[in-house]
Amino acid sequence: MSAFDATLETRPAAQREAALMAALPSFIQQARQRSSAWNTWLRDVDPARITSRAALATLPVLRKHALLHHQQASRQAGGDPFGALATIGWRGLLHGRGARRVFQSPGPIYEPEGSREDYWRTARALAAAGFVAGDLVHNAFSYHLTPGAWMMEAGAHALGCTVFPGGVGNTELQLAAISDLGPVGYVGTPSFLRILVEKAEAAGLTLPLRKALVSGEAFPPSLRDWLAERGIIGYQAYATADAGLIAYETPAREGLVVDEHVILEIVRPGTGDPVPEGEVGEVVVTVLNPDYPLIRFGTGDLSAVLPGPCPTGRTNTRIRGWLGRADQTTKVRGMFVHPEQVAQVLRRHPEALRARLIVSGRMADDQLTLRVETEAPSQALQQALQSTLREITKLRGDIAFVEPGALPNDGKVIEDSRSYE
Repeated sequence: MSAFDATLETRPAAQREAALMAALPSFIQQARQRSSAWNTWLRDVDPARITSRAALATLPVLRKHALLHHQQASRQAGGDPFGALATIGWRGLLHGRGARRVFQSPGPIYEPEGSREDYWRTARALAAAGFVAGDLVHNAFSYHLTPGAWMMEAGAHALGCTVFPGGVGNTELQLAAISDLGPVGYVGTPSFLRILVEKAEAAGLTLPLRKALVSGEAFPPSLRDWLAERGIIGYQAYATADAGLIAYETPAREGLVVDEHVILEIVRPGTGDPVPEGEVGEVVVTVLNPDYPLIRFGTGDLSAVLPGPCPTGRTNTRIRGWLGRADQTTKVRGMFVHPEQVAQVLRRHPEALRARLIVSGRMADDQLTLRVETEAPSQALQQALQSTLREITKLRGDIAFVEPGALPNDGKVIEDSRSYE
């Protein structure tokens, strides 16, 4: 049994890119026709012209805070709880196209689950982690409110696996079930898997688990190796409640391979501008899901593209994995400073290539320094940058020039190094 076309993973990269770009115009057009919110958000866009990544990059980025605002405003007006961004609702299920479940993520943000098999596309990640038909899978993600457990369960069912819905907590009961039923697979957070293994060892039990797909937390190599020493080979998946599967790990252990139904961009935090390959920035995804279209959705996560294809033969883009959060909004002298404001400063001064705003000093004695990469430092540029910084942020700050490439490649636009002692 297979829930996906595995041959898509090894097709020539140019063929994949052509297929994705060819699908964009009609996908955007349908989103506008079926969703009043998307029709408003992209009202000035001609879908027929969005046939390349360069054209896609001209569209606005929809970030989580904007998604939350859309939903809240819609509910307050007595309208659609999804903010009119989804093209399905639960009332349509009787007619063959509707939401099977509705979930609530922190915010609150509500997400629909459509009725298609493997709606969240996690089967591909499970298969890469070695899960096969006939496996019994212990699912330790939460089945309440958020979709994590249902995302993995849908993928496991699509592969032909049977699932034990362990959920979270009740560690002793979960250990008893694992001992009694003998599942070979685990899905859940890596930290809870470690707790299960440690408690089993303390009780003198040997767990039957041999494979794992973990998500929701960082999965450091030290924990991966610790599990492997105990016979559990673990891989990680990068997924969100909004987008479903974004990327997944393979036996090559070199970053994460992007899912076949996702167009991924890495942009400079606070902007929609793609960064050069290898530079850390915010993950922005376009998910080709007709039920819940997401077009340039800013995840708020930081990552970077890895060069070259995966050694396993998969040819899609690879990313380094989760490298932190892009939302670096910081309060300085009673004023919020946003990454978007740093980007605005750069746009006004083309000589400034990259910048990082350093907030230092002690509480109630904040110091601002904008470190700027430039090939042409000058007093005139320094004064101009100081003026622009003050105009945009309403705060005074110093300017420090550095050579191109001197700033760390970690995606940070605002660095808070203040002492709070």
